[in-house]
Amino acid sequence: MGKVWFVGAGPGDPDLITIRGRDLVARAGAILYAGSLVSDTALRWAPPDCVIADSKDLDLEAIAAWLIDRAGRHACVVRLQTGDPSLYGALIEMVQPLDAAGIEVGVVPGISSALASAAAAVESLTLPEVTQTVIITRVAGRTPMPEGESLAELARLHCTLCIFLSITLLKEIQAELRAAGWREDAPVLVVHKASWPGEEVILRGTLADIRDQCRAAGIHSQAMIIVSPTLGARHWPTLQKSKLYDASFGHRFRRGSASPTARAEEQAPGYPYPPVSLQPPQPHELGCLAQAPDSLAPSPLAGEGRGEGPEGLSRPDTANPKPAPGGYTTNSATPLQGVAPGTEDQA
Repeated sequence: MGKVWFVGAGPGDPDLITIRGRDLVARAGAILYAGSLVSDTALRWAPPDCVIADSKDLDLEAIAAWLIDRAGRHACVVRLQTGDPSLYGALIEMVQPLDAAGIEVGVVPGISSALASAAAAVESLTLPEVTQTVIITRVAGRTPMPEGESLAELARLHCTLCIFLSITLLKEIQAELRAAGWREDAPVLVVHKASWPGEEVILRGTLADIRDQCRAAGIHSQAMIIVSPTLGARHWPTLQKSKLYDASFGHRFRRGSASPTARAEEQAPGYPYPPVSLQPPQPHELGCLAQAPDSLAPSPLAGEGRGEGPEGLSRPDTANPKPAPGGYTTNSATPLQGVAPGTEDQA
């Protein structure tokens, strides 16, 4: 009996599938992909003799039956899903019949359209002292929302909202955000087919006008809606900076230099761990990386996409590494005195 892998294909661009996901596609005996949401270009790594089927016209029972049947014939079966399988992907509904049939299951995460949309628009979902919370949700349609999870209730936190599967419900979204106290000029971002080559559309608007913008652009499917107080921060004249990169904030890799706490730490017995220069490793110091067995060698697919070679990137020369950047230094990884292990990086 083979193993069924649920692989996140990412948001659209086939280059955004993970290396592990791509490698599984490359050795799959059978692939069932969500053709209504996953670009067929993600199948370009499949073997010539791979059995490929589109699930867009299958119900849950038929999908489970197909996966079970193919797992009885192939060592590796892939269910290729949009974004990440754990988000609105019916993952558990498909896994349960496989468990009942005694079929081993694995999951490979993928890049969510929420993250791809933020990347496309060059936006941050969190900002210091603005919001540190991101809510992933949807609006009730044919699938009801659990009690206490209406958009109006969640939106009262005035944090970042990534709203899936709801582009046809913008009128309801506007009403619920207004009920939660969001202003008419609150910024709203809508990204249609984030990262899809040649098909991505980015709309920036406000609570008042975003619905009209989407209707004018003909966007009524495959769109991510982001409502957040962080939107547009790239153009703000001032920002509260992250403490992690503040010169006065010390952690195990960098000594704080300005704060009273940092100065007190520097005077504490046993504290001083001077910076050490980072030199390029010698080949004999690379250990298993320089003498990797074939089973650990880079995937033959890892070079496809761009760069040197027939179709892709050249592999790194681990036996002859390039020198480290000049002047690059780091502090010793020994925990600082007075800082609890595991908390050094907290900002």
